[in-house]
Amino acid sequence: MPRSDYKNIDYKAYRKMERSAEADPIVDAQSGSRIFLNRVYNWMFGGLMLTALTAGLVVSSESVLRGAYSMMGILIIAEFALVFMLSLGLRKMSPSVAGGCFIAYAVLNGVTLSPIFFVYTKTSVFLAFGSCALMFGATSMYGYMTKKNLDSVGSYCMMGLFGLIIASLVNLFLRSSMGDLIISYIGIALFLGLTVYDTQKIRQVADAYGEEAEGGYMKKAAIMLALQLYLDFINLFLYIVRIMGKHRD
Repeated sequence: MPRSDYKNIDYKAYRKMERSAEADPIVDAQSGSRIFLNRVYNWMFGGLMLTALTAGLVVSSESVLRGAYSMMGILIIAEFALVFMLSLGLRKMSPSVAGGCFIAYAVLNGVTLSPIFFVYTKTSVFLAFGSCALMFGATSMYGYMTKKNLDSVGSYCMMGLFGLIIASLVNLFLRSSMGDLIISYIGIALFLGLTVYDTQKIRQVADAYGEEAEGGYMKKAAIMLALQLYLDFINLFLYIVRIMGKHRD
């Protein structure tokens, strides 16, 4: 799954641009920080629920599933397009357009992930999801609470992610089950690291710009950062289900 990049969010530029048109509402820094964090996690969890609901609806209808299979390539390209649109065009978007892109991505992801329910048993998928939620929650909490600077963790994980992509492509030709298992474990480690790193960055943004949580640029930033965590969760889940998932007979 593609990743967005919080570094593309130019908070100072947004502030200057939007204040020149209309003053943003100012709130208490502490309450504003909470508002911003709640907005990020509400978008993230809402996206996950929408993805799960969409996947369930797709697998419940054979005709819809066949249609999804026939358009899988187009749907995947559309997913990448939406992520890049949010990453690179966020400054020019309104909060409602950014939210619409996020919702569209969550729905498309539900369609492209629906085959998981045919490859693996439902019980193993739910167990993998539960394990993913626990691991994600624990690492995200650590990222939120720790005072240690995690910039190096993020850098190493991003470098490792490129290596993981290359290894996955090579293993497509080798078809090594052991290689696939090793790649899955490495993928879990990398996305746990990215979850810790991304959470700390979100906390830092909330602390630094909490007073302007109700401003348009911060509403868009919340959507962008929610997408970041959403992608961390989805990728973590995909690697966990490859290890824990039991194939259908």
